[in-house]
Amino acid sequence: MEKLVEDICNSYKNEPFHRIDSTEMPSRTIVIQILEQIKQVLFPGYFAEPGLNKTNVKYFIGELLSEIRFSLAEQIRKAYRATSKTNITKKRCDSISLKLLKVLPEIRDLLKMDIKAAFDGDPAAKHIPDVIISYPCLDVITAYRVAHQLFKAEIPLIPRMMTEYIHSKTGVDIHPGAKIGSHFFIDHGTGVVIGETTIIGKNVKIYQGVTLGALSFPKDKKGKIIKGLKRHPTIEDHVTIYANATILGGKTIIGKGAVIGGNAWITESVSPFAKVK
Repeated sequence: MEKLVEDICNSYKNEPFHRIDSTEMPSRTIVIQILEQIKQVLFPGYFAEPGLNKTNVKYFIGELLSEIRFSLAEQIRKAYRATSKTNITKKRCDSISLKLLKVLPEIRDLLKMDIKAAFDGDPAAKHIPDVIISYPCLDVITAYRVAHQLFKAEIPLIPRMMTEYIHSKTGVDIHPGAKIGSHFFIDHGTGVVIGETTIIGKNVKIYQGVTLGALSFPKDKKGKIIKGLKRHPTIEDHVTIYANATILGGKTIIGKGAVIGGNAWITESVSPFAKVK
């Protein structure tokens, strides 16, 4: 065992695959906790402690937001230090955290429209609480919409930590860089993949197993993948995509009002209001 330990330790050279003598990484446990606390703010009474009323809700939300603010600021500081040589200050991280929390009312408005889309689009949904409490799509879209704001602010590590947590929990993989409009509904959900440069319009409904992915990965002269290109499709407003359909390519556009049938394989654009079987 002593020789084994020595051999393994000797393999720890100047490389990115260990964090010895390095800055502390953001905590996955705390990032998940922050996400769950944000859900309590967005849907008080559903995920928060029971007993909330008009008298005490302001105190509860105020205390919770303060805790989220400082916890998120610390995780942002660790994320920056772990990925950059820039020594970002605690004051700057607190400012970033507060700015992001100020977007929560906007996120809540979007989620209310997403919930309505799920309720209106699924005959099995008997009440709005059905969607909020039991539909995995709401967990997925909540995490995505929070992580997307962090992604837009160019916060490293944390956005993917949030969406990958939900990926492991629900089987739905949405990159925080994707752009998704209002009234978005994923029915059932398991196996859905939405890539980083995907653009989705308003009132889009997709079913389980749908992939909005890349067709290819262009490389530079050295054979390295060129990053930053649009490589995932654009889905316009009022599109329905049925189970296990695969739509690939950054130049692929699914036109407004189109219907994509189950198990379809699409690598070229589809005209508005077309039906693809």
